[in-house]
Formats: sequence, structure tokens, C-alpha cells
Amino acid sequence: MAARFMGTWKLIRSDNFDDYMKALGVPFTLRTLGTLTKPTTIICVDGDTVTLKTRSSVKNTEIKFRLGEEFNEMTADGRETRTTVTMNNDKMVQVQRWDDKETTLVRELKDGKLILTCTMGDVFSTRYYEKEA
Repeated sequence: MAARFMGTWKLIRSDNFDDYMKALGVPFTLRTLGTLTKPTTIICVDGDTVTLKTRSSVKNTEIKFRLGEEFNEMTADGRETRTTVTMNNDKMVQVQRWDDKETTLVRELKDGKLILTCTMGDVFSTRYYEKEA
């Protein structure tokens, strides 16, 4: 089911991302850069391995994982997390845990767009991506 998300996705709109980063504990300077950056997300599937790359003018990241298997992730803002990605009702759900904290990133496809909802406690951000041709 993760194959539905395959492709190159360019950020076109972001709502409440600064507040979300603040809830994560991201320092002001990195939040400013994060708010200004329009990253591209590339999702590839090879057998049972999913690769999720994020490319921007500020920082590039890449994670490889198998659905349902916990792995170590170094986030773009420098958090070392234990992360698990699962499929739930056609949504790709990524849960990051660190220092007794947890954030959830949910990716879903709606009207040809990739919608990423990031939640930390009662703070959430929605980011909208369009698929590149």
C-alpha cells in the first residue's frame, strides 16, 4: 500500500508549521529556516523497503524503513528518535519517540495531493504537496 505514495512531491502550502516546530523544541533560528524552506519529498518503494528523502536548500535527509519495524532516525532538526511507520486506513503513519516525547506525522493522498499532518500534543501543522510530473 505504501506504493501509492511513490513519487516526487513539492511543498506548496504549510499551515501552523512554526507552532509545531516550537512544540518540538526547535530553536528559533532553525524554525525560521524551516518556515521559509519549500522542501521536496521523494518516496520510493523497493520490495518491502520504503525510502523517504527530503530535499531542500537548507538540509537533506533520508530514511529507509520497513513498515511496522522500529528504526533509529536522525531528524532534520537534530532529534535522535525511535521511529515506526505503519499503514492505517490508506494513511502512512510515522511515530517518532525521544526523551519521553512523541510526535506523529500522517501522510495521506487527497485530490491528487499529498497531505502531511504533524501532531505534537495538542499542536498540529498541515503541509500540502503537489506531485511533480
